[in-house]
Amino acid sequence: MTETSKPFTVDWSSRSKLRGPGEQSLGKLLRGLRDRLAPEAQGMSLTYVDDRGMRKLNREHRGKNMTTDVLSFPSSVEKGAFPHLGDVVISLPTAEKMAKKFGVSRRREVEMLVIHAFLHLCGQDHETDGGEMMALQAQLERELLDEEPLAMSLKRGRKPGSKVKKLKDGSRVVVTGRAAAALVRRERVKKEKPVKVRKVAKPKDEIPKRGPGRPRKEAAPVATKRPVRRRRVATSRSGVLG
Repeated sequence: MTETSKPFTVDWSSRSKLRGPGEQSLGKLLRGLRDRLAPEAQGMSLTYVDDRGMRKLNREHRGKNMTTDVLSFPSSVEKGAFPHLGDVVISLPTAEKMAKKFGVSRRREVEMLVIHAFLHLCGQDHETDGGEMMALQAQLERELLDEEPLAMSLKRGRKPGSKVKKLKDGSRVVVTGRAAAALVRRERVKKEKPVKVRKVAKPKDEIPKRGPGRPRKEAAPVATKRPVRRRRVATSRSGVLG
């Protein structure tokens, strides 16, 4: 900060498991951006989040249920109020993935995102202009960082091989890696699973008779005992003759 520049306060906060660059790394860059683009501003906030928190913000404010690398929230300051420029939110996990994709450090990726977000806070919009914002971003990277600008022309959307997973609450989320592979396997198994056919009982008239086969073994007849006829023995009468 030069002697003639106004004070510029940055409120830092983090809700991410990863560690992002702080005041010592980005303070000079932020003050340079303020002096160049918004000399009247005296404050802003910068928050680091994980992909889950970023997806929630992106869904609530932009209607897109997926994570992104950075979001900007310009403030509308009333006359006489503290000249707060706005709020910037950066997803560190997404920044880490993009840094690996571009072959740069996480800090370098975050520096580019900070410049990109700062331009949005100042009213720039690359989706509606004729390329002026991206040209200015490249110029600021060269002047303030003494670095060649990162190629923003490369696709920063869904990673190849990613899939959209439907959650229990009905929302959808983009998954990659093992989660995407598991989702593909479940869909394949679901398609290949045979359909169970419900059996309907046939009328008795349609039930076919049993065909020839091994004859049933008949039970041996139970031997019945013949009644024993008792032999009658003649009895002699004895007595006294007279």
